[in-house]
Amino acid sequence: MAGRPTGGLHGGSSGARENLLLDLDSDQPAYNGGQRSVLNDDDLLRSHAHDLDSPNRPSVSYDDFVGAASPSASRSGRAGPSTPGYAAGRPYADRQFSQATDADNYQRYADDFDDYPADADSYYQHGGGGMAGQASSSSARNNARQRNSVLSLGGGFLGRFKNKLGMGEGYSEMDLPLTEPGQERSVPPTPPQGEQKSKRFDMGNFKFGFGKSKPDPSTLGPRIIHLNNPPANAANKYVDNHISTAKYNFATFLPKFLFEQFSKFANIFFLFTAGLQQIPGLSPTNRYTTIAPLLIVLLISAGKELVEDYRRKQADNALNTSKARVLRGSNFTETKWINVGVGDVIRVESEEPFPADLVLLASSEPEGLCYIETANLDGETNLKIKQALPETSTMVSPSELSRLGGRIKSEQPNSSLYTYEATLTMQAGGGEKELALNPEQLLLRGATLRNTPWIHGVVVFTGHETKLMRNATAAPIKRTKVEKQLNWLVLVLVGTLLVLSVICTVGDLVMRSVQGDSFDYLYLDKINNAGKVVQTFARDMVTYWVLFSSLVPISLFVTVELVKYWHGILINDDLDMYHDKTDTPATCRTSSLVEELGMVEYVFSDKTGTLTCNQMEFKQCTIAGIQYAEEVPEDRRATSFDDGENAMHDFEKLRSNVRDGHESAPVIDHFLSLLATCHTVIPEMTEKGQIKYQAASPDEGALVAGAVELGYRFTARKPKSVIIEAAGRELEYELLAVCEFNSTRKRMSAIYRCPDGKIRCYCKGADTVILERLNDQNPHVEVTLRHLEEYASEGLRTLCLAMREIPEQEYNEWYQIYDTASTTVGGNRAEELDKAAEIIEHDFYLLGATAIEDRLQDGVPETIHTLQQANIKVWVLTGDRQETAINIGMSCKLLSEDMMLLIVNEESSAATRDNLQKKLDAIRTSADGTIEMETLALIIDGKSLTFALEKDLEKLFLDLAIMCKAVICCRVSPLQKALVVKLVKKYQKESILLAIGDGANDVSMIQAAHIGVGISGEEGLQAARSADVAIAQFRFLRKLLLVHGAWSYQRVSKTILFSFYKNIALYMTQFWYTFQNVFSGQVIYESWTLSFYNVFYTVLPPLALGILDQFISARLLDRYPQLYMMGQKNYFFKLKVFAQWIANAFYHSLVLYIFAQLIWYEDLIQGDGKMAGHWVWGTALYGAVLLTVLGKAALVTNNWTKYHVLAIPGSMAVWYVFIAAYASAGPSLGLSTEYRGVVPRLFTSPVFWLQTIVLATLCLLRDFAWKYAKRMYFPQTYHHIQEIQKYNIQDYRPRMEQFQKAIRKVRQVQRMRKQRGYAFSQADESQTRVLQAYDTTKHRGRYGEMASSRPVGK
Repeated sequence: MAGRPTGGLHGGSSGARENLLLDLDSDQPAYNGGQRSVLNDDDLLRSHAHDLDSPNRPSVSYDDFVGAASPSASRSGRAGPSTPGYAAGRPYADRQFSQATDADNYQRYADDFDDYPADADSYYQHGGGGMAGQASSSSARNNARQRNSVLSLGGGFLGRFKNKLGMGEGYSEMDLPLTEPGQERSVPPTPPQGEQKSKRFDMGNFKFGFGKSKPDPSTLGPRIIHLNNPPANAANKYVDNHISTAKYNFATFLPKFLFEQFSKFANIFFLFTAGLQQIPGLSPTNRYTTIAPLLIVLLISAGKELVEDYRRKQADNALNTSKARVLRGSNFTETKWINVGVGDVIRVESEEPFPADLVLLASSEPEGLCYIETANLDGETNLKIKQALPETSTMVSPSELSRLGGRIKSEQPNSSLYTYEATLTMQAGGGEKELALNPEQLLLRGATLRNTPWIHGVVVFTGHETKLMRNATAAPIKRTKVEKQLNWLVLVLVGTLLVLSVICTVGDLVMRSVQGDSFDYLYLDKINNAGKVVQTFARDMVTYWVLFSSLVPISLFVTVELVKYWHGILINDDLDMYHDKTDTPATCRTSSLVEELGMVEYVFSDKTGTLTCNQMEFKQCTIAGIQYAEEVPEDRRATSFDDGENAMHDFEKLRSNVRDGHESAPVIDHFLSLLATCHTVIPEMTEKGQIKYQAASPDEGALVAGAVELGYRFTARKPKSVIIEAAGRELEYELLAVCEFNSTRKRMSAIYRCPDGKIRCYCKGADTVILERLNDQNPHVEVTLRHLEEYASEGLRTLCLAMREIPEQEYNEWYQIYDTASTTVGGNRAEELDKAAEIIEHDFYLLGATAIEDRLQDGVPETIHTLQQANIKVWVLTGDRQETAINIGMSCKLLSEDMMLLIVNEESSAATRDNLQKKLDAIRTSADGTIEMETLALIIDGKSLTFALEKDLEKLFLDLAIMCKAVICCRVSPLQKALVVKLVKKYQKESILLAIGDGANDVSMIQAAHIGVGISGEEGLQAARSADVAIAQFRFLRKLLLVHGAWSYQRVSKTILFSFYKNIALYMTQFWYTFQNVFSGQVIYESWTLSFYNVFYTVLPPLALGILDQFISARLLDRYPQLYMMGQKNYFFKLKVFAQWIANAFYHSLVLYIFAQLIWYEDLIQGDGKMAGHWVWGTALYGAVLLTVLGKAALVTNNWTKYHVLAIPGSMAVWYVFIAAYASAGPSLGLSTEYRGVVPRLFTSPVFWLQTIVLATLCLLRDFAWKYAKRMYFPQTYHHIQEIQKYNIQDYRPRMEQFQKAIRKVRQVQRMRKQRGYAFSQADESQTRVLQAYDTTKHRGRYGEMASSRPVGK
């Protein structure tokens, strides 16, 4: 099979690389062939349940995820004869059950097994055991009975009942959300004894009893789809094509919203307090002072949720109303996506996404071929080739399609992206003909049509039943670290409140017992038995609970919501994060997570489309030892042609060398001819007469475009020849044989009879495989190698080109072997072809090498480098090959030349464990400090990761990974991306994880992380829709985290702490007063003035602090990324900081109360000889408290704006005006009668004005002294930066950085010599199929279709 080495299932031993950590001087490249695993996601998910104790495998590598690159299944749908090795590589080859044939032998359910014991053996691959060779029929039965689908939608009676109660399976931290093969689902069974089922309630799937839960369609039999018969399909009531990512609908909004709100302890507390206030005669305050603010809080939160959900609905609506072309009668009419139904025949044109899952009927290309890009599904940017059945591929006109009758018997919707079973029954010659359909005809929603003018397809799955949507997990409700901490702090305050209430209640009981006789005039009940004690205790507890309830600030939660919402607006409006080319601003979709952006420790990034632009450009090449480049740096420019090997020439010089007959001209000619002929690119003539190239792999397109630029123009392809134009002449190369590229061979050869009549083998491939196949007459190997090292150090993707002339006789003898291999029947055809290719691919002459740039997005290296300086660990999870990933890692500064690469690339679980353990031991035992943690980077491939994510290995893998500065996981499937994130989340509980990606394949990872960032880029908007924040370019992550994140974290922390402080400072004065009023529950302040404290007088300062405070400017936060570590360590919101603020509030309240008592001693006789009285004293104390609190806000503010002036001094002015107005008008209206006559006595008293200023100054003197001492004698890092900002001190570091850059460059080249193997990319698709189908010299037909070039009957 392609991609498998001949030496047994697991390839060679890993002994040669036993201790890679210390074996860096080895000359051997550190990569193996990157073979595909025997297992695939379906097998693993069937054998894996996270809560079993046995070691299971929770994922598979990328190669298995996308299905092995083996010849497609035979048209009949049944596997042909195959060897055991072939069946192992083809997980679907031995499937006995099908949902789509007429034999009625679709997948049996788990409980059928006792009746069909023989079937059980083949139910699972390998007979039901977790791995190959562990099979037993009884284990198959047990596994089948115990299986419980992760994505099941509640099939069967039990599932329906659980869903009704909202207890259905939902999103959980370590669930496996992605690829469960739908047709193998079962009714959820009862768990076996000993198995612990998680009882955790899940809000995401809570149904609240609304809506009938449908059974999982994948548990039903096959679905019958009628072609061109909408009434018949309508009778089946398939789901419509709308999709919804909204959190709420009309019925669930209220229950879901209230559940979410009352999961916050504070809201339960306020509701409880509001209930107590309704008891007449017990509450010392007005009965509406808690319930009214609580309702306002809930209304504001509901408004915010509705606005955010409305935006999600708008985004969904934009997609649902996109235009599609549906066949109605004999014409295609435009309609909205939402109106596309199962069984509709639709037309999709080039560059358009597919609106639903389709079966391909016909296309504009020969033999029904079409190219699709699945980057949005699996992150792969290489184009995939799909092909229609020969029987339908001729239906190119609407009238032919409208006559198409018949039906499709299809499997039910499921989440397996790379499997499909169905049969198409169509009328043929008076009878019916049944044709097998397989994944090769399936076009998935989420993929895009490329390089194909149009296709016709019939819809099989729509809306939430498409495979893309079946892979989507419910958006989890995310809570931030600060929010969780805040919940506990509220509990601490409630505990404090209880303690205060108990003290006062006990005080009251003691006073009544000891001095009860002196209170006779109050007519208090006598406490003469236990019943009375309990009754009095209960009444007092209610009174004091209500009195002190405002210790927990009700306004805090509204303030924090508003502050976070405003932070979201600041992110949206930031022009530094606006991408003008695509007109895309940053979008904060979930503003409740903003402060967590300032606490991130791990960033998990996709590579393609996130770090790179995925646009390949032909940049440089070396031919016969001479370097040529598109742009030559000044210091490398050659002055004369003999400047030596380090000189570099531009492409113009290369063209002139060919024209002028330079000594290297023949080599250049072969080099460019090879580029122009040895590939699978299809030339397409546009209407303007220009040639457009359709390439399955972006690299191939870049190489052909490079050859055109250098004068060798590929113009046409025939099944047996390639035509190019060079030096004004048209040359035809006769194609004799193709030895295809695959991931084991890492090379592609094409054998041509050249225009001069000679037979030549042109070969291009990775340097490691080409260099070992050269003959002795190669003078340029050393020079070329040095050039390759240079290219690799710049992060360019390299490719070596070589050729040899083949004598006629040798070719004829070899062709017989090749022909025999190509007609081999059975599973090992690819293996035989590989062996045949080995015979001819030797004694090459090295022509040179190419260097292609997979252009990084702007600013990626600087961003990653800056994030690493900020102590953020960056992990790259990519579907690309190891070599490519390492190269990109080098060019984007994730890996540096002085790093030690720990490469894990094993073939078995035992070898992976051994490798990880050895590396870990070597690091731990290097007590002499020879290995620095800063210099370690882990590179692991998808297959090893499969083993590393097993339950018994995951901790070992994580221990090694978190020691490294950078981690790259190559060839990973989307499922593995999510699992890696969840693994780190599981063990690193204190760390905040951010995932960033741009395709639908990144959605699960984005949802698994604490914060998901989507790039609204080339690969569609699937990731951006599921993310919490969407940005246009990776480089914007730098400002998002270092500036907006740091600001948000600091601001939100300060807002919360200040809100607690201001409430405690006021309400603790009330507590100190109880000791003087014999614990009677008497209040100092009028009750509405108390309520207005949080609503009017102190509402603006926390908002000003939370929205406008900048503890350090954006420029300096960016310049000194190390400051970001304060957020990671939770510096501003530790328990210690909280305790300091609370202690300060206690201190202020005590100073204020004691001095106010002394100043107004015995109600103070005023100038007119009258007593001031209780309410004058209370109002004066209120003024002093307010000024102290506002003064504290002024002290902790880092910058002053006009809004700060309005918020802080402005609030004091508001109080003076309000008291004057309200206390004068209120009593005459029957409101707040306590204020009658207070204003004239208060405002005319000099004691009131003096006290307000003196007491505030006295309180804040300690704060000011502490602030001074801290800055002068115990400064923090950020204090120094604030000084730099204040005095605008110059920074002299840039010179030093340039010097270090030069040193790094030298080290990089030295390192590359140790560890070779350069990146290059090539499609694994079947090249021969494409080459033989096209004849581009023919013209397209009436409907734009291109006829096949093969003779009929072949």
